[in-house]
This record gives sequence, structure tokens and C-alpha cells, in this order.
Amino acid sequence: MEPRLLIDGALRESSDGALLPVINPATGLEVGRVFDAAPEDAEAAIEAARAAMSGSRWAADPRLRAACLGQVHDALQRNADLFRAALVTEVGCPVRMTFADQFQYAVDKLAFYVDVLNSYQFRESLPDLAGPGGNQQRTMWRAPIGVVAAITPWNLPVELMLAKLGGALAGGNALVLKPSPLAAWCGTLLGRIVAEETDIPPGIVSVLCSARVDTAEVLTGSPHVDAIAFTGSTQTGKAVMRSASATVKKVCLELGGKSPSVFLPDADFRTVMPFAAAMALFNSGQSCIMPSRMLVPEDRFEECLELAAAGMAEAQVGDPWSADTFLGPLISSARRDDVIDIVRQSQAQGAYVVCGGNPLPGPGFYMESTLVADRSGTTAASRQEIFGPVVAMTPYRSEAHAEALANDTDFGLAAYVWSGSTERAATFGARIRAGMVGVNGALFTAADMPFGGVGHSGIGREWGIAGMEEFLEIRTMAVSVPS
Repeated sequence: MEPRLLIDGALRESSDGALLPVINPATGLEVGRVFDAAPEDAEAAIEAARAAMSGSRWAADPRLRAACLGQVHDALQRNADLFRAALVTEVGCPVRMTFADQFQYAVDKLAFYVDVLNSYQFRESLPDLAGPGGNQQRTMWRAPIGVVAAITPWNLPVELMLAKLGGALAGGNALVLKPSPLAAWCGTLLGRIVAEETDIPPGIVSVLCSARVDTAEVLTGSPHVDAIAFTGSTQTGKAVMRSASATVKKVCLELGGKSPSVFLPDADFRTVMPFAAAMALFNSGQSCIMPSRMLVPEDRFEECLELAAAGMAEAQVGDPWSADTFLGPLISSARRDDVIDIVRQSQAQGAYVVCGGNPLPGPGFYMESTLVADRSGTTAASRQEIFGPVVAMTPYRSEAHAEALANDTDFGLAAYVWSGSTERAATFGARIRAGMVGVNGALFTAADMPFGGVGHSGIGREWGIAGMEEFLEIRTMAVSVPS
């Protein structure tokens, strides 16, 4: 693995030599260390980024950017086994996930921006307009916003780093990336690839692993950073916005979720419910888009609880390196304690646990798959983002009541609807206030589909052309030409 930071094209130690431990959540043991970037390192990365933007042809050359993003894509493929080892070891995700969302799908999606750069029109002419001095020739173009600071979490580290790297670099910007210290190896490996296997100019990409708050504050508060791209909790996202507001930076925030999964009365419950309940445990529930609230007809509530519990029981918990494992550990003991505390709060508020709810014995930070019956839909299990293998189920009295329950949240990231009628499900889904809706198992995470939410789930979009345009600013010019 790679312990060093990437700053100004060079792999280096932190300025004060400080180190971060890498912990394996499946065992709770330290397995390595990486350098912990100091505030001075962040300042050096920002300075290098600004110099690279003015001293290279990066911003003005889409073909160079396409070629370099293609090099990143190809290098990731060549180094797939290293990234799989890092993901399983430091994140605890089952190895099977690295052949899908945790690695391979993310790498495949990066190729989208290579294709975009071969066709996207950064400049366009508007119709001439008659003016007092003659004809006015008018132009509109999209220019790089400048230096982008990106802060990413640990739960799907490769996917979230590449979303920001792809959009920012395709748009011609420089990127200072701070990966989560809980997924440090994924970040440092990406830094090494950029330094050693691409033609990206020095300074255009820096990678700073750090657990220091003051290092993050340099990135969010520096007047020399033009935009912030952050993925994480809503609470931290608000702090990022406050810090960025002092220098009027653009912010792109992908925050928390409490996504409803609505089963309309004509859904095929016996087929769909066990599958949907198991899939809600994806990544041990540590994903913002997971459907952690299930809304079902009142007259089928008990039946749905039984079907969901059966589906969750089929999701095998165990060693992340085993091909049969579907649920690995939670990222830390603190995370597991928080999840269990939310379950206990919900019980005190009137909900009851149908299955699970407890830590698993032995080494590592494992927890039982947990189903909570919450008739009111008002307990902590239904209101808070849990980020663990916990699903809350609530009955509804009518379709209007189901819609009200689905929208009764400050979040608005994703929603899921199940019905025997595609048209009925799609019509219902359009009434849910969410950035993304999946109907009858359809996926909304393709490279060309903008990813993001509304309300407390964030501002802006990742992936798709919109994910590049987040890091572009519109400029216009009118030129008077004498007639």
C-alpha cells in the first residue's frame, strides 16, 4: 500500500511527519499507517493547484483532459487487485462488492467523462442582436471555476472520489482531494496512480489524507479555493457551508438520506419484500441512498414484517474475504454503538425489534441485521439516518397516507416504489420529494444520470453532464460590430 501524500506532482510525507493508523474493521486491529496531512500541506497543495491552472494548458485543452482521465481509468483497471485489498481491509466491505459498486462500477463510470469531452461544446454563439452601434455578436461559454477542494467519506470511497475527480477534471479544474482517514489507502493509491501513471500536470491533482480538523478548515476557508465538493453527514455539510460562505465559494453537497421504500397494495409482496429488505442492508446499511424506511399497507403489516425478516436472515454476515458474505462489519466500534443506541431509543419511543438489534460476538465491529416495527413512523429508527444494518417498517392507511409518510422527512435523497403497475408506481414516485426515484427495482446510479438530492440531502449533482457543469461557470460576451 501507499502511505504518502500527493502534492504538486510528488509523493511525499506530511510536513511534520505525523501518521494515521489504518484499522481493519473486521478485526479491530491496526494494519498500517499513512501520513496525516497538516494545514501547511493543504496550503502547499492549494498553491500548487493555482500555479498549475495558470501555468499549464490544462484548463484550455479538453483533449488533454480526456486523455488523462482515460489514463486514470486504465491505471485503475491495472491496479484493481490493490484497490480490492484496500477496500476489503480498511472499509470491511465484502469482496463481492468490489466487483460492483465499491470499485468496478465506479471505474466503468469514469469512462463517461472521456466520452463527454470528445463531444461537449464549451462555447456557443447566440443569435446576433441589433444594437445602437450596429450588430451585436454574442457568445456564451463555460469556463473552469478554478481550484476545487473535495472532501469524501469512507463508505464508498472509490466511487465518491471518482465522482468528484471526474467532474472537476473534465471541467478543466484543479482538484485538492481529502479522502476520509478511515479509507486512507484508497486515497493514497489514487494519488500514486495520478503521479506515476498519468500525464496530469503537477499540481492539478493533490491527495491529502488527514484526520485533522484544521487541515479541512484550510480547504473550506481558503480564499484561494473556488469551490467545495463534499460528501458526508448533513451536520458536517452545514459546517462546510458556513466556512465556505466567508469567501463566497460555490458548494456542492451530497449529504444524508432517509429514503422511503413504498410498497403499493398491488405489489407482489412475497417476491419483492424479502429481496428489498435484504438489499436495504447493502454495505451493512452504510450508504445514504439505502431504503431504510419501508412503508406497507396496514392490512398486510404483520405479513410484511415476516417476509422482510426472512429476507434479512438470508443476508449472510461474515468474513469480508469470503465470497458468500453479504454483510461485513461496520466501519468502527463507535459507529456500531451509535446504531445500537438508535435502536434502543426507538424501543423506548414505542417501536419493537422484530429481529436483530445486537452486536455480534467476536473480533471486529459486526452487528445483527435488524428490523424495527414502528407503527407511528415517528421513532428514531424512522427519522434519523442510521448508517447501519437497520430497517424500520411503518404501516399506511391509504395511498395518500403513504405519500405523506414518504415526504415527512427533512431529507430528500432517494425513494423507491414497488407496484404491480409500472404506470401507477411511476406516478406515485413523481410525487415523492426526492432527487432520485427507483421504480420496481430500476437503478438510478448510471454514469449519465445526475446523482443528488433535495432538502437536507444536499445541493448540486454528481455524475452525468450536470456533474461536470457543477464545476463550470457561465460567461458571456457581446461585441458590437459596426454595420
